[in-house]
Amino acid sequence: MRRWQEMALLLSADIAACVLAFAVALWFRQAATLEALVFPVGAYVLPGDLLASAWVALYAYIGLYDDGWSRKSRLDELMWLAKTVFLGVVILFIATFDPSRPFALTRVVILSYGFTLIGVSGAGRLLARGIQRRLFQKGIGLQNALLVGAGEAASRLRASMDRHGRLGYRIAGCLTTAESVGPDASADVIGTLDDLPDRIVEHSVSEVMFAEPELSHDRILEAVAKCNGLRVGFSVVPDLYDVIVGRSALGQIYGIPLMPLFASTMSVWQRRTKRVVDVVVSAVALVAGAPIWATLAAIIWLQDRHPAVYSQERVGCEGRTFNVHKFRSMVPDAEKKSGPVWASKGDPRITSIGRLLRKTRLDEVPQLWNVVRGEMSLVGPRPERPYFVNKLALEIPLYRRRLHVKPGVTGWAQTKLAYDETIDDVREKLKHDLYYVENMSLRLDMIILARTVWVVIAGRGAQ
Repeated sequence: MRRWQEMALLLSADIAACVLAFAVALWFRQAATLEALVFPVGAYVLPGDLLASAWVALYAYIGLYDDGWSRKSRLDELMWLAKTVFLGVVILFIATFDPSRPFALTRVVILSYGFTLIGVSGAGRLLARGIQRRLFQKGIGLQNALLVGAGEAASRLRASMDRHGRLGYRIAGCLTTAESVGPDASADVIGTLDDLPDRIVEHSVSEVMFAEPELSHDRILEAVAKCNGLRVGFSVVPDLYDVIVGRSALGQIYGIPLMPLFASTMSVWQRRTKRVVDVVVSAVALVAGAPIWATLAAIIWLQDRHPAVYSQERVGCEGRTFNVHKFRSMVPDAEKKSGPVWASKGDPRITSIGRLLRKTRLDEVPQLWNVVRGEMSLVGPRPERPYFVNKLALEIPLYRRRLHVKPGVTGWAQTKLAYDETIDDVREKLKHDLYYVENMSLRLDMIILARTVWVVIAGRGAQ
């Protein structure tokens, strides 16, 4: 089953459920009031279609159509469906509230509509997933996976996946490691761990599973770092320490613990809400503060008769480059002789107005346009220049991990530390960036934005 076929199946099931639930609600209203329905029935088509469209939009916003549900517990999907319907019912209650008739029959009708929708939509989803898993068992629509390891753990994991084909994975082969002792003769060995990037491309792999308990964490991270830029998921059979601290509870395949690497803690609805907040806040700030930004631009221009805003290439999400915009805080052609270098404390290249801008972080304001365009977010790791990204990626393990999320105008590291001046500063900031990447949430974003406001008011930026 292709992705568009899965979407078509789910949409058909959900729309049918919405129409049936609406019909049941109309019948309930008629039975409760003993009033005949208004005919022709076509009068109910438009409101029914609008409601169905609204439910589909809400399901999409929450993430019920996103890829990955087919491999999760059916109970988890039904619980998310129930919570989403509950949210929609609350919205309907608020939209139809009449202060003069707070306990009108409409409230009971909406409640019955919600319960019916949960039941019918749940049944429709179970049917759709049943069809999808039946196709998986027949070998249709499977995604390729690689096993790293050829010992007992890999053998057990492979046997479990072969036995439960409805997971949707097909093992493309196994990669041996230096830690592999006596590889299983039944293992389909197609290379070594050093060949991982090539085998991912060659076999169109979507998931890599590390199933070699003796493989050190450093070796795993080193192998993952070599696959930067490849759209593939990573998971690992945890060792005893991971099991003891409870990390293995993050996932399993029929009894075999499997811990996802770099799993996002931000749910789909939070990511979409984050994007809405980004656009709304940035657009309002740019428009409402336009007179202030224009005045700042004029002051910068009058100082040396050079453009007030400059653009510079930076590396964004998944390594894509874009031009970031900032109010110019340095003299023109500041790096003409030195080449790419970080600013330092008391840097003579910084102009007088530039020092004020950097101290209050107002030099970052034009980046709000990058946020509106979707190249950046309000909160995230700071975007760096390609020259430094390539240099730092060679010197600092996992530096590119911060490229898996959109860069931000502000971030956890920016509210804690000053501007980068040395490689040690970058290492320290990377710890904060990785903390943010591994703990992303709307709550953390709100904390960082609040801290940023304080940094601006207190003038705790670069000196």
